[in-house]
Amino acid sequence: MISIHTPDVIARNVQDVLVDQIVKGLTERRAQLPVVTKAAGRSNREIVFRGSFEDVNEAFYGRAWSDGLPIVPPTVDKIEAFLRFTDRAPEEVLGVLLPSQASATVWNVAVNGVMAGCEPRHMPILLAIVEVMAAPEFGLKHAGATPGWEAIILLNGPVIRQLGFNYQGGVQRPGNRANTSIGRFFRLYARNVAGFLPGLTDMATFGHMFRAVVPENEAVCDEIGWQPLHVARGFAASDSVVTIASARAVSDPLLTAGENAERHLDYMVDWVKRMIEPYQASRNYTESHVLLMSPVIAATIAAGGYSKEGVNDYLKKNALVPARYFEWSMTQGLSHPQGTTLCELVERGVLPQAWCTSDDPERLVPLMLPPSRFLVVVTGDPTRNRSCLYRQNFNQGYATSRKIRFPKDWDALLSRATTHEQ
Repeated sequence: MISIHTPDVIARNVQDVLVDQIVKGLTERRAQLPVVTKAAGRSNREIVFRGSFEDVNEAFYGRAWSDGLPIVPPTVDKIEAFLRFTDRAPEEVLGVLLPSQASATVWNVAVNGVMAGCEPRHMPILLAIVEVMAAPEFGLKHAGATPGWEAIILLNGPVIRQLGFNYQGGVQRPGNRANTSIGRFFRLYARNVAGFLPGLTDMATFGHMFRAVVPENEAVCDEIGWQPLHVARGFAASDSVVTIASARAVSDPLLTAGENAERHLDYMVDWVKRMIEPYQASRNYTESHVLLMSPVIAATIAAGGYSKEGVNDYLKKNALVPARYFEWSMTQGLSHPQGTTLCELVERGVLPQAWCTSDDPERLVPLMLPPSRFLVVVTGDPTRNRSCLYRQNFNQGYATSRKIRFPKDWDALLSRATTHEQ
């Protein structure tokens, strides 16, 4: 581990260990990653296994096609039921995913949707999720990094009510099928198609369990005069939109109290300073952290005259730390050599002038760069005075949004699916 070794040990390990491993990796044939994608010349509808529910689960687990929980066997009939909820061709390629270099297709989205326990009518959302995963700006290729970040999937628009998502108490708890199964889908797809396998291509130190989808309570946003997240990100209010960001760490559910907005915001500032490390700004990372806010807290802050943008500005303006602490943090690990100062980084153009207003080590400097954001989402139990902060993992899993594309006969399909349930 480079960050805990002396220069002599690093040099010796490079010569004695790393060089041989590089040669071996370039010259020896490696086993192909086990991914759920069709081989050349194989039909989508070719049967790869026959057996009971238990047999299928044992076989899929043995081939690393499962997350360890029971999967729904992806029969052709079940896959085709998902395909009826999209106008897109099964062979359409949505992108090529790393590290497996496998094609993300409409067909394998349906396969993994079945396996994750989703419903066929969830298919348009699953496709939008994979479009985010395939987007270069999202940075899925880093998903196997040491911190082991997990995706937090945010949902907006009419689809929330159409498909019965939970956006109130226990929004991140397992229980609601839509929230839970679609959250599981992301991790299963990242494993089966992108090829992130723990200990091989997924090198998370500890990792996280997949997270349930977080829909926004847009009725409350409307009541208090706040824009829903997707509108703030440039979409129409009538659009249904998926936004995904990485979540490296999550705060305790922040308990805040008081009759004015600032008392709540100041407590959030305290948590921002606890959770976000200064060296992120020193490496010129612009983050998009997610701040979940219960409706009662959002209403109190809105009554104080703050919009979501105002919350973002308040947190960034007041999240200040001493320069000596900032410099100590940024010179730990591999960010900058010991002795590097903030003024040196300002001179090199890495940081703005606000980080070098004097040479006083106790001067307060911003924790975050100006372009960094807090994505404020109103959700959770309407009666509880709690908030929750999800810290993004540097510039990995950067907040990315995609509009959900519905088939032409969406309303009719939805009506038939609802009638069938009843």
